[in-house]
Amino acid sequence: MLEVVDKVTQAWGESAPYWEKHRAMIRRMFEAMTAALIEEAGITQGQSVLDIAGGTGEPALSIAPWCAPSGSVVCTDAVSAMLSVAKADALRRNLSNVRFVQCTGDSLPFRGSLFDSLVCRLGVMFFADPSESAREMLRVLKPGAKLALAVWHRSEANPFFYLGSQVLARHVEVPAFDPDAPGAFRFAAPGKLARLLERAGAAGIRERALTFRIEAPIGLDDFWTMRSEMSETIRERIAPLSAQERLAIAQEVRTAAREFFADDRMSFPAEALIVSGMRPGSGAPSVQPERSAESA
Repeated sequence: MLEVVDKVTQAWGESAPYWEKHRAMIRRMFEAMTAALIEEAGITQGQSVLDIAGGTGEPALSIAPWCAPSGSVVCTDAVSAMLSVAKADALRRNLSNVRFVQCTGDSLPFRGSLFDSLVCRLGVMFFADPSESAREMLRVLKPGAKLALAVWHRSEANPFFYLGSQVLARHVEVPAFDPDAPGAFRFAAPGKLARLLERAGAAGIRERALTFRIEAPIGLDDFWTMRSEMSETIRERIAPLSAQERLAIAQEVRTAAREFFADDRMSFPAEALIVSGMRPGSGAPSVQPERSAESA
């Protein structure tokens, strides 16, 4: 387990400079997903919100104005370099109701029954122990409070991902997909994440597909640079290749992606799953006892 944690943490740590470089684009790309999480978790003004695996600050920094002025957000991530980017962005945006805590999803350093709502955008797929993480999420929520998680739906509905993967497979050896290993499409199968939440003790579980578009003011010529820099897996696979081979891959991706760049502006169709639930109230199945007496 520790080996998995170390590998994932190292990979995201190496990605942090690139996510900082493209942070404005990434925020635009996943705005629809952030809005869906806010709606599904029922976030309102005055709430105390926990964002798990918030990386470089989203969706926490977008939620902060939503629950201001009396509410607040705690943004967590396992990677200190990611949180450093998030802190700097919060300062640039003059957000004073956000704080940042480095931790993993399966060991949250907060007392139980603390938060009014909880979100996790595209994080649970990479957790070393998603089952324990789900129990921890429920533990830190107040009874009756909601959590909302976003994960990618089926790969074939997300060309932002599969276009590059298909091109790479023609040039390098790509390992067989393991549906239970940490990865973008770990919970793509409908019902898989919902069942995990049910086993953890969540009530009122709901799953819905979110169809949206990944859009940002970036042109076709710059797309592959951004996409490959965002992904540690892609960077690792193309690192041993010659400059000529890398150029060939970039040209093939450009050709394959052209249809999604009308007027030279990125617009990919996309599908995610929004899975929500709540910590049961009085008389309902209990969750794990408190891990820590520390408050947020």
